Amino acid sequence: MRRTLVLVSLAVTSMVALAFLIPLALTVREIARDRALTSAERQAGALGPVLVVTEDPAALDRAVASTQAGAARRMTVHLPDGGVVPRGDVVGTRATPEQRAAAIRRGRSHAARVPGGYAFLQPVWLDAGRTAVVEVFLPDDELSEGVASAWLVMTGVAAALVAGSVAVADRLGHRMIRSTRRLADAAAAFGDGDLRVRLDPDGPPELIEAALAFNAMADHVVQLLAAEREMAADLSHRLRTPLAALRLNAEALGDGPVADQTREAVDRIEREVDQIIRTVRKPTARGSCDAAKVLRERVGFWSVLAEDERRSCELIGAEDAAPLPIPASELAAAVDALLGNVFRHTPEGTGFAVTLHRGQGVTGILVADAGTGIADPGAALRRGASGGGSTGLGLDIARRAAEATGGHLRIHRSVLGGAQVQMWLRTRTPTPGRRARRQRLRRASR
Repeated sequence: MRRTLVLVSLAVTSMVALAFLIPLALTVREIARDRALTSAERQAGALGPVLVVTEDPAALDRAVASTQAGAARRMTVHLPDGGVVPRGDVVGTRATPEQRAAAIRRGRSHAARVPGGYAFLQPVWLDAGRTAVVEVFLPDDELSEGVASAWLVMTGVAAALVAGSVAVADRLGHRMIRSTRRLADAAAAFGDGDLRVRLDPDGPPELIEAALAFNAMADHVVQLLAAEREMAADLSHRLRTPLAALRLNAEALGDGPVADQTREAVDRIEREVDQIIRTVRKPTARGSCDAAKVLRERVGFWSVLAEDERRSCELIGAEDAAPLPIPASELAAAVDALLGNVFRHTPEGTGFAVTLHRGQGVTGILVADAGTGIADPGAALRRGASGGGSTGLGLDIARRAAEATGGHLRIHRSVLGGAQVQMWLRTRTPTPGRRARRQRLRRASR
C-alpha cells in the first residue's frame, strides 16, 4: 500500500507538473524571441529619422555604429540607389534582394528566415517615393538567450515539487502502514494467546476506529473466557462431593490388590479434578516436556488396568529423551484420551502398542490396537461425534495437542489388525504471528 501511494502521488504530481511545465517552457521561448525582435525593431526604428534627414554614408555609418547591433556588425542600411551602409562586405547583410523587396511591398517590418538566424527588415520611406531598408541580423543564439537556463530552473522546481509530494505521500503511507501493521501484529499476538495485548489508537480515523473496536473485542473476549473458566471451575468443583463418597467407599473395602487399585484410581481422579480447577482458573504458559518420560508414566498407569483385562501392552522407542514444545499435562491428557479409547471401544483381551517415533523436526506417537478398527476416520475426528456412545472428545483432544505444535492427527489401519492413531508433533513451536507478518510484508508495498 505504501508503494502504491508513492506511485500514485508520483504519477499525479508528474502529470500536473508537465501540464504546467510544457506550456510555460513554450511561453518562455516565445518571450525570448519577442524580446530579441523588439530590440531589433527599436534599433532599426532609431535610424528612420537619420535617413529622412541625410543619406550621407559617413553620417549613416556613425548612426549605425551608435546602435548595439551596429557595434556588433549585425546592422545594415540598404539605400534606394543600391548603396550599403556600412560600406563593404559586412556580416550584417544576410537577407536576399527578394526578401528586401517583399518587405517594401508589405510596407511594414517583418522577420525573414536566413541562414544562422533571422533578418529583421524595417522599410523607411524617403522623398520622391524612394524606400530604404534597415536590416538587423538576429542569430539563433540571441533569439533563445536565457531560454535554457529558464528551462533548467523550471525543471528543477518541478522536480522539487514532485519529490516533495512523493516524500509527503511516503510519510502518510508509512503512518498508515505502521498503524495497519500494529493492528495486524496485535491481532496475531491475540490469536497466539496473549490476551493482554491492546492498541494505542493512532493513524487515520478509520484505523483509529478499528483499533478501538479491537480493544473492545479483546476486552469482551477476556470477559467471556474468564466467565467460562469460572463456570468450568464450578462444574469441576461439584465433582468433589461424589469423589468424597467414592473415597469413603474405597476406604471401606479393606486391604487387598483390588482395594489398593481402587483407592489409587480415586486419588488419581481427585488429582485430575484439582488440576482441572487450577488450569481453568489460571491457565499456565506454554512449556515443554520429554515425550518419552510422559509415555512411560502414562503407559505404566494404564498397564495396571490392561493386566486386569488381560490385554497385551507394549511401549516401543521410549528409551531416549524426546523433547517436545508442549506442556507435559497436555501431552499426558492426549495420550490418556487415546489409550482410554482403546479400553472403551475394544473388548477385553485386545492388545495394544504405543510407539514413539523420532524424525527430522517431528516426533510421532502411534497408538495401535488389535480391535475392529474405525470405520469412518473422518467422522471420528469431528469434535463431539462418536459412533461408540462416548462424548467424541478424545480424538479431538489429541488433535488439538498435535496442532498446537504445528502437527496433525491421522487414523490408519494398524499392523495388529485394528486402528492406529498417529499423532505427529513438531519439535519446534510455530510462530503464526511472524508467519503472518512475513506474508503481509511480501504483499505490502514499502
